[in-house]
Amino acid sequence: MLRQSLQPGRWRPFARSLSSLPINVSTAPTTEETTYSLKELARRKRKTEWKRRQGGQSFLDHLIVHVRAGKGGDGCVAFHRELYKPFGPPSGGNGGRGGDVYFLPTHHLTTLSSVTPRIRGNQGSHGQGTWQGGRNGAPLVVKVPLGTVVRELTKEEVAKYNFKDEWEAEEEALAGLSPEERLEKLRAKRWVHYPRYQDNNLKRAEFKEAERILWKEERARRIQRRRRALNPLFLDLDTAVETALSDDSPLGLGNRESLGHLIASGGAGGLGNPNFLSTNHRSPKFATRGHEGEFITLSLELKILADVGLVGMPNAGKSTLLRALTGGRAKSEVASYAFTTLNPVVGVIRVANDGIFEGWRGEGVVHDETQIEEERHLELMEQGAFADSLTRNQKRTGAGHDTAYSGHDFDLLEEFRFTIADNPGLISRASEDVGLGHSFLRSMERSLALVYVVDLSGPAPWDELRVLRDELETYQHGMSARARMVIANKADLLGCDDQNPQLVEDARRKLQRLVEFVEEELGPLDVVPVSAKFSNNLTKVVGLMRGYVEDAREELKRSRESKTE
Repeated sequence: MLRQSLQPGRWRPFARSLSSLPINVSTAPTTEETTYSLKELARRKRKTEWKRRQGGQSFLDHLIVHVRAGKGGDGCVAFHRELYKPFGPPSGGNGGRGGDVYFLPTHHLTTLSSVTPRIRGNQGSHGQGTWQGGRNGAPLVVKVPLGTVVRELTKEEVAKYNFKDEWEAEEEALAGLSPEERLEKLRAKRWVHYPRYQDNNLKRAEFKEAERILWKEERARRIQRRRRALNPLFLDLDTAVETALSDDSPLGLGNRESLGHLIASGGAGGLGNPNFLSTNHRSPKFATRGHEGEFITLSLELKILADVGLVGMPNAGKSTLLRALTGGRAKSEVASYAFTTLNPVVGVIRVANDGIFEGWRGEGVVHDETQIEEERHLELMEQGAFADSLTRNQKRTGAGHDTAYSGHDFDLLEEFRFTIADNPGLISRASEDVGLGHSFLRSMERSLALVYVVDLSGPAPWDELRVLRDELETYQHGMSARARMVIANKADLLGCDDQNPQLVEDARRKLQRLVEFVEEELGPLDVVPVSAKFSNNLTKVVGLMRGYVEDAREELKRSRESKTE
């Protein structure tokens, strides 16, 4: 890739980006190292601008969805015909039932961007002759992320979206018509007539009786819909749906997954003309059309499910900490500007029986992609440019990149695992939806334990803690009580004896002031100085987090058992 980037034909994209940089290229040195640095700056600039444009659109945690179940198929008007039977009995089949709409929570999704704002169920097939009933519409399964809260909107909330159910849409279409035209349109939407027999059917007493029963059933459905509106739908999809099949399940299902939670039921299929056969009416020439499926407007709100949530100001080092704890498997963005993380990122931490976590590479290993890339390319420059550069299929070797255990061995040694979430930076007045505001705080509501991350290299990390605590409490009363630890990140100077003694002493006094502030205002929280960039003191952090998660899970289990009793 590096060799390809230096080809002459690939200089034009870099030239366009270099024109916007505050560097005079014409007067810059023409050495190979400087040329690479300019191109690397241009590449990072383009990547940053693209991420700022696209990052906010790829993650979606709140969505209004209009769901309409499938419409039932129409009944059929037909008569049986075969050799020597020119006037057979009525043989129209019933229409198929409309497809239901289900929501299935799944671990594989982390955003609502895959859910369309308008969901329409599959329609049932129409009935056919020789008593052939229509096929039922296949159920529509909409996959949503685990942790989605589904809430049905009230009629007043739906009104501002100008979306109407089947009866409201029908009334709007009939507005301004005369009573005769109104009745004609109502009948055309509910009945199917044999060709050239519509006028004859409307005069028959049997049709009028069937029409009276039809109006009565429709009135019952409207009353049922009003009763349902009194108890709006509310689902908290915080657990995955069980996919195992029971022993007495029908044959042919195979490994078919469970459909999930029913959101809207499909409409019933229409009745074929044999359903209107009676002793007085031996040749019914009418059938009913299928009913519309249920319509419902929902508000989907995603609240990230993670055992531990990192809470910190922008550029406090949360993304670097997550990369260090997960061995780089959690692809959180790392850069030097504020609000680098625009979307929550969830990583999994696996802990072995000896306390070592997967991805641990020893003390002092650098978790800074920018620095690693620069050192690697400068090393290649000294060795003769890119003659020995790695291809895309080669892997870098060395002690700094070997994990404590291989993946296969760790599967046998794993004793405990938990998830940790890196969230966008929190700023003052975030509870008023300033900055990323509610998008950040919403993703923190489900965390079993919260961990503050502050920048120890800053002038006053205790002021950051005060802002974080106040914003959590303002957004949701009691939310700050779930905080269990304070990570003083960027504590690089505390472990360096060869640095300026005055700087080291200032860092230690700052840490002592932070500990005193936590004891006075935040209560019994653990304060752990770390350097996520150099992997210092991370084993202690993982051990403490494991204890928090175990306690929280046990308490949650006891509360659920008490509710069931």
